[in-house]
Amino acid sequence: MNPYEELLLNLVEHDERYVVLTAENRGHMRTVPPKLGNRFIDVGIAEQTMIGVAAGLASQGRIVITHALAAFLTLRPFEFIRDDVGIPNLPVILVGMVPGVLSDANGPTHQAVDDVAIMRGIPNMGVFCPSDIDDFIIGMKVITRLQQPYYVRYIASPSVVEHRPTFVPGESEVVIGGEGGSFDVTILTYGYLLRECVEATHYLEKQGLRVRLVNMRTLDPVDTSMMVRAANDSHLVVTVEDHFATGGLRTILAETLLDAQATCASFHVNIGDRWFTPARLPEVLDVERLSAKHLSQRILSVLETAHVEH
Repeated sequence: MNPYEELLLNLVEHDERYVVLTAENRGHMRTVPPKLGNRFIDVGIAEQTMIGVAAGLASQGRIVITHALAAFLTLRPFEFIRDDVGIPNLPVILVGMVPGVLSDANGPTHQAVDDVAIMRGIPNMGVFCPSDIDDFIIGMKVITRLQQPYYVRYIASPSVVEHRPTFVPGESEVVIGGEGGSFDVTILTYGYLLRECVEATHYLEKQGLRVRLVNMRTLDPVDTSMMVRAANDSHLVVTVEDHFATGGLRTILAETLLDAQATCASFHVNIGDRWFTPARLPEVLDVERLSAKHLSQRILSVLETAHVEH
C-alpha cells in the first residue's frame, strides 16, 4: 500500500463524511476500493458526471476527493467545477494525475500545462502543487480538512529534500539558502521541477553564487511576502515551472510585484506558449531545457549577458 492509499484509507475509516471518486483512474489507489466499500465510486470515463456527483454529495455534508487525469479533470468538467463546486464553495478536492511534464510521452490533448491558470481563475478554489510524494502527503493531511474546494497536482516521485513537516496554505518553504542577507539568485518553483532546481542550485553555489531555492507549495493562496522579499533582497528572481508562460508562477509573480509596487530583475523558465514534444521524461526535460544542466546554464547566461550585479 502506497502512502496515498494509506492516507485515503485512514480518512475514510475515521470519518464517515469522506467519499472517494474516480473517473477510471485507479493507478495510485488500486488496493483501497474494496476497503472503502460504498464510499468509493468509479464513474468511468465521465469527468463531468464525477464532478456533478461530487457536488451533490458535498452539498449534503460529505467531503469528496475526486481523481482523473489532470488535463481532463480541469477542462472537460470546467463549468461543473466553476458553477457547482466553486460558487457554493463546497469541500470537493480535485486530484489531477500526471500533471505538467509528468505526462511525458502523451501528446497535447493529455498535457496539463495550463491547469494552474485554469484553476486559480475560480474564486474559492485553492491550488496545491507539491514537489514529491512526501510534500503531497504533508499538504493533503491539511487540505482534506479545510472545508473548501482545492485543485491538487498529484505526484508520486520520491523526495530529494527534507520538507518542513508543517503545512499552511499560502506559505512557501525555503529548501536551500535559509534566511537573512542578500542573494545573487532566488529560484521560485513548484512541482516535479524542484528536483531539477535542487541540482541546479548546487551547481550555481559551486560557481560562487549565493542562491535561495523556494518551494512555493500552494499557488492559490500564494506566498506573496516571499515574492516581495525575493524582489528586495535578490539580484535576480527566477521562476521555474512546467506550465505555459501565461497564468502560472510567472504571471503570479508579476501580479504580486505590481500590487506591491516592487520591481526586480527576473528570468522565467516555463513551457512557453506551446505544448511540449512528447518523449520520455528525461528527453522532455532536455528538449524543453528544463533539466538541471540547462537551468544552471540559462541562469548563468542571464547573469552574464544582462550584467546583473552579483
